[in-house]
Amino acid sequence: MMRRFWSVYGALACAAALLLWAAAPVLAQEGEASPADSPTGWVFRWLNFALVFSGIAYAIWKWGAPYFRQHTEEISRKIAEGARAREAAERQRREIQAKLAGLEEEINRLRVEGKRDADAEAQRLLDMERVERERIERAARAEVEAAEREGRMELKIVAARRAVELAEALLRQSLTPKADEMLFKGFVTELQENLN
Repeated sequence: MMRRFWSVYGALACAAALLLWAAAPVLAQEGEASPADSPTGWVFRWLNFALVFSGIAYAIWKWGAPYFRQHTEEISRKIAEGARAREAAERQRREIQAKLAGLEEEINRLRVEGKRDADAEAQRLLDMERVERERIERAARAEVEAAEREGRMELKIVAARRAVELAEALLRQSLTPKADEMLFKGFVTELQENLN
Protein backbone atom coordinates (compact mmCIF):
# COMPACT_ATOMS: atom_id res chain seq x y z
CA MET A 1 0.00 0.00 0.00
CA MET A 2 2.83 2.38 0.84
CA ARG A 3 4.57 1.41 -2.42
CA ARG A 4 1.48 2.38 -4.37
CA PHE A 5 1.30 5.64 -2.41
CA TRP A 6 4.85 6.53 -3.32
CA SER A 7 4.39 5.46 -6.93
CA VAL A 8 1.39 7.80 -7.29
CA TYR A 9 3.26 10.69 -5.76
CA GLY A 10 6.35 9.79 -7.79
CA ALA A 11 4.26 9.91 -10.97
CA LEU A 12 2.89 13.29 -9.95
CA ALA A 13 6.42 14.55 -9.24
CA CYS A 14 7.57 13.32 -12.67
CA ALA A 15 4.63 15.06 -14.31
CA ALA A 16 5.47 18.31 -12.49
CA ALA A 17 9.13 18.02 -13.57
CA LEU A 18 8.03 17.42 -17.17
CA LEU A 19 5.83 20.49 -17.00
CA LEU A 20 8.71 22.62 -15.69
CA TRP A 21 11.01 21.23 -18.39
CA ALA A 22 8.46 22.10 -21.07
CA ALA A 23 7.98 25.60 -19.66
CA ALA A 24 11.73 26.31 -19.23
CA PRO A 25 12.28 27.77 -22.75
CA VAL A 26 9.34 30.09 -22.34
CA LEU A 27 10.63 31.33 -18.99
CA ALA A 28 14.09 31.87 -20.47
CA GLN A 29 12.84 34.36 -23.10
CA GLU A 30 10.93 36.73 -20.85
CA GLY A 31 12.55 39.99 -21.90
CA GLU A 32 12.11 39.68 -25.70
CA ALA A 33 9.01 39.89 -27.81
CA SER A 34 8.05 36.38 -28.19
CA PRO A 35 6.51 34.71 -31.19
CA ALA A 36 4.38 32.94 -28.62
CA ASP A 37 2.32 36.08 -28.25
CA SER A 38 1.11 35.66 -31.78
CA PRO A 39 -2.11 33.77 -32.53
CA THR A 40 -0.14 30.74 -33.63
CA GLY A 41 1.78 30.91 -30.36
CA TRP A 42 -1.47 30.90 -28.46
CA VAL A 43 -2.66 27.85 -30.33
CA PHE A 44 0.58 26.06 -29.52
CA ARG A 45 0.30 27.13 -25.90
CA TRP A 46 -3.15 25.68 -25.69
CA LEU A 47 -2.03 22.51 -27.45
CA ASN A 48 0.93 22.31 -25.09
CA PHE A 49 -1.39 22.83 -22.13
CA ALA A 50 -3.76 20.16 -23.46
CA LEU A 51 -0.88 17.70 -23.95
CA VAL A 52 0.57 18.34 -20.50
CA PHE A 53 -2.85 18.25 -18.88
CA SER A 54 -3.66 15.00 -20.74
CA GLY A 55 -0.35 13.51 -19.58
CA ILE A 56 -1.04 14.46 -15.99
CA ALA A 57 -4.62 13.19 -16.22
CA TYR A 58 -3.40 9.93 -17.78
CA ALA A 59 -0.77 9.52 -15.03
CA ILE A 60 -3.38 10.14 -12.37
CA TRP A 61 -5.80 7.76 -14.07
CA LYS A 62 -3.16 5.10 -14.63
CA TRP A 63 -1.44 5.15 -11.24
CA GLY A 64 -3.57 7.31 -8.98
CA ALA A 65 -7.03 5.93 -9.74
CA PRO A 66 -6.27 2.34 -8.63
CA TYR A 67 -4.63 3.68 -5.48
CA PHE A 68 -7.52 5.97 -4.72
CA ARG A 69 -10.02 3.24 -5.65
CA GLN A 70 -8.24 0.75 -3.37
CA HIS A 71 -7.97 3.38 -0.66
CA THR A 72 -11.69 4.16 -1.08
CA GLU A 73 -12.57 0.46 -0.94
CA GLU A 74 -10.44 0.03 2.18
CA ILE A 75 -12.09 3.03 3.81
CA SER A 76 -15.52 1.68 2.80
CA ARG A 77 -14.63 -1.75 4.19
CA LYS A 78 -13.44 -0.22 7.46
CA ILE A 79 -16.59 1.89 7.67
CA ALA A 80 -18.70 -1.26 7.09
CA GLU A 81 -16.69 -3.14 9.75
CA GLY A 82 -17.17 -0.21 12.11
CA ALA A 83 -20.91 -0.20 11.40
CA ARG A 84 -21.11 -3.97 12.04
CA ALA A 85 -19.11 -3.57 15.25
CA ARG A 86 -21.35 -0.70 16.32
CA GLU A 87 -24.47 -2.79 15.58
CA ALA A 88 -23.03 -5.74 17.51
CA ALA A 89 -22.16 -3.46 20.44
CA GLU A 90 -25.64 -1.92 20.32
CA ARG A 91 -27.24 -5.40 20.24
CA GLN A 92 -25.05 -6.47 23.15
CA ARG A 93 -25.99 -3.31 25.06
CA ARG A 94 -29.70 -4.00 24.48
CA GLU A 95 -29.28 -7.63 25.63
CA ILE A 96 -27.46 -6.51 28.77
CA GLN A 97 -30.13 -3.90 29.49
CA ALA A 98 -32.83 -6.54 29.00
CA LYS A 99 -30.98 -8.90 31.35
CA LEU A 100 -30.53 -6.15 33.91
CA ALA A 101 -34.21 -5.24 33.65
CA GLY A 102 -35.15 -8.88 34.17
CA LEU A 103 -32.56 -9.30 36.92
CA GLU A 104 -34.76 -7.73 39.61
CA GLU A 105 -37.68 -9.93 38.55
CA GLU A 106 -35.38 -12.97 38.54
CA ILE A 107 -34.12 -12.12 42.04
CA ASN A 108 -37.70 -11.74 43.31
CA ARG A 109 -38.70 -14.99 41.60
CA LEU A 110 -35.73 -16.79 43.18
CA ARG A 111 -36.62 -15.35 46.59
CA VAL A 112 -40.23 -16.53 46.29
CA GLU A 113 -39.07 -19.91 45.01
CA GLY A 114 -36.53 -20.20 47.85
CA LYS A 115 -39.17 -19.32 50.47
CA ARG A 116 -41.59 -21.80 48.94
CA ASP A 117 -38.90 -24.49 48.88
CA ALA A 118 -37.90 -23.70 52.48
CA ASP A 119 -41.56 -23.87 53.59
CA ALA A 120 -42.01 -27.15 51.74
CA GLU A 121 -38.84 -28.55 53.34
CA ALA A 122 -39.97 -27.40 56.79
CA GLN A 123 -43.38 -29.03 56.24
CA ARG A 124 -41.69 -32.21 55.01
CA LEU A 125 -39.51 -32.28 58.13
CA LEU A 126 -42.56 -31.71 60.35
CA ASP A 127 -44.38 -34.55 58.58
CA MET A 128 -41.35 -36.81 58.96
CA GLU A 129 -41.11 -35.88 62.65
CA ARG A 130 -44.82 -36.64 63.16
CA VAL A 131 -44.54 -39.99 61.33
CA GLU A 132 -41.41 -40.88 63.33
CA ARG A 133 -43.10 -39.89 66.60
CA GLU A 134 -46.13 -42.06 65.74
CA ARG A 135 -43.84 -44.97 64.85
CA ILE A 136 -41.97 -44.60 68.15
CA GLU A 137 -45.29 -44.41 70.05
CA ARG A 138 -46.52 -47.61 68.31
CA ALA A 139 -43.25 -49.36 69.10
CA ALA A 140 -43.45 -48.21 72.74
CA ARG A 141 -47.08 -49.37 72.99
CA ALA A 142 -46.12 -52.73 71.51
CA GLU A 143 -43.26 -53.02 74.02
CA VAL A 144 -45.58 -52.09 76.90
CA GLU A 145 -48.17 -54.63 75.74
CA ALA A 146 -45.49 -57.32 75.39
CA ALA A 147 -44.14 -56.48 78.84
CA GLU A 148 -47.70 -56.56 80.20
CA ARG A 149 -48.34 -60.00 78.65
CA GLU A 150 -45.03 -61.26 79.98
CA GLY A 151 -45.87 -59.86 83.40
CA ARG A 152 -49.27 -61.56 83.35
CA MET A 153 -47.64 -64.84 82.36
CA GLU A 154 -45.10 -64.48 85.14
CA LEU A 155 -47.86 -63.58 87.54
CA LYS A 156 -49.85 -66.68 86.51
CA ILE A 157 -46.73 -68.82 86.94
CA VAL A 158 -46.05 -67.30 90.35
CA ALA A 159 -49.72 -67.66 91.30
CA ALA A 160 -49.77 -71.29 90.12
CA ARG A 161 -46.57 -72.07 92.01
CA ARG A 162 -47.94 -70.39 95.09
CA ALA A 163 -51.22 -72.28 94.72
CA VAL A 164 -49.32 -75.55 94.45
CA GLU A 165 -47.26 -74.64 97.48
CA LEU A 166 -50.38 -73.76 99.45
CA ALA A 167 -52.08 -76.93 98.30
CA GLU A 168 -49.07 -78.95 99.40
CA ALA A 169 -49.06 -77.24 102.72
CA LEU A 170 -52.79 -77.85 103.17
CA LEU A 171 -52.41 -81.45 102.16
CA ARG A 172 -49.60 -81.95 104.60
CA GLN A 173 -51.68 -80.47 107.31
CA SER A 174 -54.76 -82.45 106.48
CA LEU A 175 -52.95 -85.72 105.72
CA THR A 176 -52.37 -87.35 109.02
CA PRO A 177 -51.89 -91.09 109.41
CA LYS A 178 -55.55 -91.46 110.34
CA ALA A 179 -56.71 -89.37 107.38
CA ASP A 180 -54.33 -91.27 105.17
CA GLU A 181 -55.83 -94.57 106.30
CA MET A 182 -59.35 -93.36 105.68
CA LEU A 183 -58.40 -92.12 102.25
CA PHE A 184 -56.82 -95.46 101.44
CA LYS A 185 -59.91 -97.40 102.63
CA GLY A 186 -62.18 -95.15 100.54
CA PHE A 187 -60.01 -95.76 97.50
CA VAL A 188 -60.08 -99.50 97.97
CA THR A 189 -63.83 -99.49 98.49
CA GLU A 190 -64.32 -97.50 95.33
CA LEU A 191 -62.15 -99.92 93.40
CA GLN A 192 -64.15 -102.88 94.62
CA GLU A 193 -67.37 -101.30 93.65
CA ASN A 194 -66.04 -100.56 90.21
CA LEU A 195 -64.91 -104.13 89.79
CA ASN A 196 -68.32 -105.51 90.69
